[in-house]
Amino acid sequence: MLFPIPMLAAGGLVFAFHESTLPGRIILILLFTGSIFSWTVMVTKFRVIRFAQRRRNEFLDLFRADRQPLRIYTDRIRFEGAPVFAIYKAGCKELTFQLLGSSEVDETFRGRLEIAPKISPTQMRVVTSAMERAVGETALRLESQMILLATAVSGAPFLGLLGTVWGVMETFADVAAAGSANLAAMAPGVSAALITTVTGLLVAIPAMFGYNFLVTTIRAMIVELDNFGAELASAFEHKYVEHAERPKTWK
Repeated sequence: MLFPIPMLAAGGLVFAFHESTLPGRIILILLFTGSIFSWTVMVTKFRVIRFAQRRRNEFLDLFRADRQPLRIYTDRIRFEGAPVFAIYKAGCKELTFQLLGSSEVDETFRGRLEIAPKISPTQMRVVTSAMERAVGETALRLESQMILLATAVSGAPFLGLLGTVWGVMETFADVAAAGSANLAAMAPGVSAALITTVTGLLVAIPAMFGYNFLVTTIRAMIVELDNFGAELASAFEHKYVEHAERPKTWK
């Protein structure tokens, strides 16, 4: 038995798909759907992280150029898309609430801020806790949808292997029913069975590289958020916290 010439000319993958059974095609459709989701997540995350890094640099340049840690907050400058700005906003909001009893920025905000008494270390710990919560919430947003990539990396090869084993099993069952085994009879079934493994690997390999890159980058961004939170807390401590002097002890 000779293979159809048009199928050979179209390529092995097309021939294998044409010869695949219904379970194999269902698995191929599942793998194709998973590939679409994984590529969508990777492209979206790459764009979000790139934009976040650019906005982070712009924010840090402005923040570190001024000795007033609340300047960006009082001027109502926004750096949407920068995770560090979310930490900064949460810290400033809680600090101004502790200083003034309100975090709303109005026309009297600067005047009230200049005459406001400094806060205590206990109140500063509340501000620090607010920034820590913001770090946790931002980290969750950065890590969202990563489960889809992890599923594609670990699940696609096994799903492809299932299709291959199923197809080979059906091929041998057909050969046994026919009562004769030859290469021409077995080759189409084996080829159709192997296409699911190939497709599973084509889904998993790009997802693996994308997942590793994104996980490493996101972890580095979370460490940067922790470091910035510590830097901001230090700036608040120096300017807005009243540290009571320890009473002198006489020997």
